[in-house]
Amino acid sequence: MNKQELEKEIQRRRIFGIISHPDAGKTTLTEKLLLHGGAIRQAGTVKARRNSKFATSDWMEIEKQRGISVTSSVMQFEYEDKVISIMDTPGHNDFGEDTYRILTSVDSAVMVIDAAKGIETQTKKLFKVCKMRGIPIFTFMNKLDREARDPLELLGELEDVLGMPAAAASWPIGSGLNFQGVYDILENKVYLYKEKTEMQLGPDGVFGPELEPILTQYNMKALRNEMELLQGAGYEIDKELILEGELTPVFFGSALADFGVTAFLEHFLEMSPAPGNRKTIDGEVSPLADFFSGFVFKIQANMNPAHRDRLAFFRICSGEFEKGMTCTLSRTGKPIKIAQSTQLMANERENVESALPGDVIGIYDTGNFQIGDTLCTCKDALFFEPLPTFPPELFAMVSAKDSMKTKQFQKGVSQLAQEGAIQVYHNEYNEVIIGAVGQLQFEVFQYRLENEYNAELRMIPLDFSLARWLKDPDLDFVKSKLDSRTMLVFDRFDRPMLLFANPFTLQYYQERFPEIKLQEAMETERLVDKE
Repeated sequence: MNKQELEKEIQRRRIFGIISHPDAGKTTLTEKLLLHGGAIRQAGTVKARRNSKFATSDWMEIEKQRGISVTSSVMQFEYEDKVISIMDTPGHNDFGEDTYRILTSVDSAVMVIDAAKGIETQTKKLFKVCKMRGIPIFTFMNKLDREARDPLELLGELEDVLGMPAAAASWPIGSGLNFQGVYDILENKVYLYKEKTEMQLGPDGVFGPELEPILTQYNMKALRNEMELLQGAGYEIDKELILEGELTPVFFGSALADFGVTAFLEHFLEMSPAPGNRKTIDGEVSPLADFFSGFVFKIQANMNPAHRDRLAFFRICSGEFEKGMTCTLSRTGKPIKIAQSTQLMANERENVESALPGDVIGIYDTGNFQIGDTLCTCKDALFFEPLPTFPPELFAMVSAKDSMKTKQFQKGVSQLAQEGAIQVYHNEYNEVIIGAVGQLQFEVFQYRLENEYNAELRMIPLDFSLARWLKDPDLDFVKSKLDSRTMLVFDRFDRPMLLFANPFTLQYYQERFPEIKLQEAMETERLVDKE
């Protein structure tokens, strides 16, 4: 493919993550987008799960049982000459770290907010990660077919709580029982909810006569008042500011009723960025560079329980991927032939022969890859921006219930640690300690070890809630300063860490021993697992 053709193909691509607080409707929106892209024939909603109709993006048995997403999946489809990759991130608030990593692989994010609840805790956390990386954010206010908060209040909350200006791209006409539709400000169109029709307005917009015989008097008056306020004091849609991550366009609708989703998708595709330059530790790589490069942002084992396989999720950043090509693994400098690669649709797969910047492919992994690894065909070693490792907040000591199953237990623990599903540590006596952001991660860890590795667990909760890495430590000195509220452990790269009972213990420890330097987050790049 010549450079001109390559550039044209790259401009067609959109890769984005959907972020939200649990239950805001993220998985439902994902399903509807897939439905419009023709990727699925029937959307499975959380409510329909009793009838065994599960969401396409939820593939793990435990997700189907609980009706939540606990892993991230990738879905690619085409819509109106665009190749779209959706990264469905875990919605459950216990799964922060997997979501943070997913957000390093996307070019934009869609933030789903429940219009009755507004901005919730998890949304704030994920927003911060996007903001930190300068990712453009598009907001979808969901569940307008239920009673919702005042739309102006919701817009104000976006600005106050998240500190980002918000510009209305569409506007709701009522909510709940009074919900009559959505006004598309950009197209000067009204989509009517019950009538399932659209209406092009005249030059006066909502102030013209077209809507008067259709809308209730109350909704008509409210819509005109709100439009006047927006025209006087609201932000205008500015594509440059959106691409810089300095302004979020706001859309209203109902994912469950599949209302406002098509208009949102079309505007999103027009405004969102195609794959651009990716930062490396010492510069940038253009998607049009004359070499192939990309990075592993997730590893998932046993997506297909029948095959006990392991798949590395790989974001292509530059050049053209061809099946069977040989690349260099920058961390080790060793050549790796990519013989088997796949395109992902939750747990369904399709072999892929070639792929381009902005595509995500799955590479079958026999244990060569780690999260954050770079593969490239350039002469000099290339490292993309490192992915952060975040310290967990819950800890437990684990061991195999049956000593005859120790080998399966160790294999399972090692593989789940490499996936990033859970943080795994050991103490001086080689006892295994696991750390997680939330309790559900422990349950998934136990479920997967028992079901995928046939190893039953003994799990003892530990009374610690904070972890800090030690920077340039004198280990003998550190060991002499331990007490019942602190514990010395080592992560899977053998880096020493201290666990603390609570923030007060941490503060007291730092005041007493200022010479012991502590660090909150560590980079995973260029580290080799301890065998």
